[in-house]
Amino acid sequence: MAGTGGPVDTFSVWDYVIFAGIILVAAGIGLFQAIRGRKETTSDEFLLGGRQMTAVPVAMSLTASFMSGITVIGTPAEAYSFGTAFWLFGFSYAIMSIVTAELFVPVFYRLGVTSAYEYLELRFSRPIRIIGTSMYIVQTALYTGLVIYAPALALNQITGLDLWGVLVATGAVCIIYCTLGGLKAVIWTDVLQMVVMLVGFLAVIARGAVLQGGLNQVWEDAREGGRLNTFDFDPDPRKRHSFWTIIIGGSIMWTSIYSINQSQVQRYISCKTLGHAKMSLYVNMIGLWVTVSLAMLSGLTMYSVYKKCDPLTNGDVNTSDQLLPYLVMDILAEYPGIPGLFVAAAYSGTLSTVSSSINALVAVTMEDFIVPLWKNITQRQVTWLNMGLSVFFGALCIGMAGVASSLGSVLQAALSIFGMISGPLLGLYLLGMFFHTPNSMGSLSGMIIGLVLTLWVGIGAQIYPPTADKTLPLPVTTVGCNSTLNQNHTTQEPWTSAVPMTTLPPVRPPLADFWYSLSYLYFAVLGVVVTIVSGFLISMATGGCKQEKRHPDLFVKKKDLFCFSGCNTSEASQTKEKKLSDVQGIDNKAFTELPPEIISREMATKL
Repeated sequence: MAGTGGPVDTFSVWDYVIFAGIILVAAGIGLFQAIRGRKETTSDEFLLGGRQMTAVPVAMSLTASFMSGITVIGTPAEAYSFGTAFWLFGFSYAIMSIVTAELFVPVFYRLGVTSAYEYLELRFSRPIRIIGTSMYIVQTALYTGLVIYAPALALNQITGLDLWGVLVATGAVCIIYCTLGGLKAVIWTDVLQMVVMLVGFLAVIARGAVLQGGLNQVWEDAREGGRLNTFDFDPDPRKRHSFWTIIIGGSIMWTSIYSINQSQVQRYISCKTLGHAKMSLYVNMIGLWVTVSLAMLSGLTMYSVYKKCDPLTNGDVNTSDQLLPYLVMDILAEYPGIPGLFVAAAYSGTLSTVSSSINALVAVTMEDFIVPLWKNITQRQVTWLNMGLSVFFGALCIGMAGVASSLGSVLQAALSIFGMISGPLLGLYLLGMFFHTPNSMGSLSGMIIGLVLTLWVGIGAQIYPPTADKTLPLPVTTVGCNSTLNQNHTTQEPWTSAVPMTTLPPVRPPLADFWYSLSYLYFAVLGVVVTIVSGFLISMATGGCKQEKRHPDLFVKKKDLFCFSGCNTSEASQTKEKKLSDVQGIDNKAFTELPPEIISREMATKL
């Protein structure tokens, strides 16, 4: 009987068929795009889809890029353990979408960049561009390793799928269609994978609701279990999820992901017009709302099923990330093929994120490292390098999966990585786009200070996890379990032994319960604020007020805001018509005096 604990079924033949079929269809879409575009082998076509994409598929790809297997598995577990506070991220997604669409997209689109970090050279200097790119590569490799490893481990321990076999297969499929199909293949497979993810959630919710007597009963069980206390206005910055940490910290963290992360920037600058680019972000916002809502409802359904028998406390699973796969095998195994659909949903999320990361890593490596140094590279050499780098980064991401195994809760670990690294980077971009005073020395110094502080608090939190009651999950029970194995760790009485203890618990430093207990959502806020304040002050002290005037196209303009009807001309495409010979040999100072029509992506590589 579902919800009473104990072993669950493993995969049937039909589950394997459905799972393999969906993954093969995803790979087939990538191969189709490769064959369809076999005559269009330019770097722009491979990395940006020829800058001819439209809003809806790009929006679905934007959503799928970071709605990964971690979302499919981690977000329902979040709702099960901590309630619906995570639903407030819907507000964060709205704030992020508006800020990114109205402030960042016009600047990147106007400059015709391929790599988001080209902007750092145009605004500051080449060393800052290289540092920014390097930070992105490290962050993305870590995150992608986590994306590959965590769902594979959870599903392996529940369904019996071979762990490393699936890890290698995941990377291999991504490598194939990224290498052959480029960005178009990535975007169109993301569309399929987004649909599969949503269908997986719906299958869990529908079956759970039937078992529990309807969604009203699911909602009532969640209310009685304290899972619907969404609005917590506790201002304590150590509170893991509160209204303030999610609205303030979550908005800045997600803005850092969407506004300057190459995986996302590369998508919306592939749109054929600025209007399409902006619209893709607003459609993506709706996609994020739908995804997080279905994930939350899946978590509440899971709580309703296990309200009297918590699988984690009962020893049926080892971590909270295995809860949803356990539920699927518990309530859906009698329907052959449906568990396979859910596993495909989790892996579709993984594939979409990994393929996005590989494609973005190839783009920044080519644009920020290889092309500027290799002046006479041919188009054929560029094509082969793009393909070779796709294979290399695919293998690297698989290798990083081992590192990811020590990072704890997948959802929190993934977002922590972005907060620690993207926060200072976002502060650097805000300094450049909104203020004329910041110079290279001051801005770089500010970013380094911000990065040191975020790494300090983030790594400290990994070593000394918060123990305050503000981070504890909501109560669960095992009174309704049929199986009562492995429950010794839930005994209410203190454990005692006739043998005297000879080891003492590790001593927590004074900072552990304050500085290291800062909510992971405030990592990005800390990085942004410290970078802007220190960068601005150091710039003023090092001659920032006396530097040459920068070109206005490097800054946010009032006319960029909420422009759709007048944004149907691709400035990026127009500027690319300028011959490279016209911009060779110029330096950064000369660039500040050039007219707007000369600024282009090619120009950035010649500075």
